[in-house]
Amino acid sequence: MLLFWLAPTLSSQELLFFYERGCPYCAKINAFLDKRIRPNYPVVIKHYEIHHPEQANLMMDLAKAYGAQDILDRGTPAVFIGDSAFQGSNRFIQRKIEEAVRRAVRDKAASPLVRLPTEKHTEKFTSAITLPAVIGAAAVDAINPCACAVLVLLLGTILVASKRKRAVLGAGFSFTTACFVSYFLMGIGLFAAVQVSGIQHYIYIAVSLLAIFLGLWNTKDFFWKGRWFSIEVPRSWQPVLKRITTSITSGLGAFFIGFLISLFLLPCTSGPYVVVIGMLSSMATRMQAVWFLLLYNLIFIQPFVIITLAVGLGFTTTARVEKWRQEKWRQLHLFSGLFMLALGATLIVLLILGTI
Repeated sequence: MLLFWLAPTLSSQELLFFYERGCPYCAKINAFLDKRIRPNYPVVIKHYEIHHPEQANLMMDLAKAYGAQDILDRGTPAVFIGDSAFQGSNRFIQRKIEEAVRRAVRDKAASPLVRLPTEKHTEKFTSAITLPAVIGAAAVDAINPCACAVLVLLLGTILVASKRKRAVLGAGFSFTTACFVSYFLMGIGLFAAVQVSGIQHYIYIAVSLLAIFLGLWNTKDFFWKGRWFSIEVPRSWQPVLKRITTSITSGLGAFFIGFLISLFLLPCTSGPYVVVIGMLSSMATRMQAVWFLLLYNLIFIQPFVIITLAVGLGFTTTARVEKWRQEKWRQLHLFSGLFMLALGATLIVLLILGTI
């Protein structure tokens, strides 16, 4: 299933679809794209709802660049692919769209957006923002104390049960692999769902506000530790997690607990991840998103790798790791809070400037 989803991203062209909510002709073209184009051609379909002024302006600018007078006169539904632009929804138009898609795939046509004089500058600007944002958010997520606390408990249990380095290393890397796989799959699934829904603009606004909220929440934990709610494993869950981890004595069990943690600690661990996915849904193609999410998750698991090697090879103990985590808890939250505040503010500035 994953390979099926990834295959189109390896060589894909962009098709831009402009529609109006409630328009039956737009719904007809949307159904055609979903049933005929998406399953059969390696094309990234981007949806734009023209009730948003910036997206309506984008459609007009593209229509002018293509010399598409029918789009300028009648508006949606409008489709841009390769060197062609189409307005309308009848069968003749649908056949022409499919022919244009075949040509675009064969010729590896550039995105229609390159026809806009400012697009190259915009792409460079958003790319310059996206990579540091992904790396920074992944680092913030990596130092989150929740999953690391569970890993420390797990390794301590394995160490007491077997006292063998190989068992500790196997359990640690099984846990790490499970977290990587589950987070990556959830990431591409959520990204695909947002893009198919066509609500990237709303998601972008939501994650910008979420980033600021998470920043304030983490900063609060630095100044008022433990007051109100904290971004950590809820205390009511801790005895349950401890009972589960103390029953795990094998690599397979560690892999299972890694998946379990990924699912049930999402409120604690995935705030920055959700922000990045929402940002990518507006800034990146599907192929770019795959690579960014791979990079994010590779950074995210680095503390797991370091803890596993340090404990498994005897450089430290789980007690010392937990003591260090408790001592640095407030500083880690301050770093996380300041970064998320900066990221949220940057995303809102990009929105105000009309870059997104």
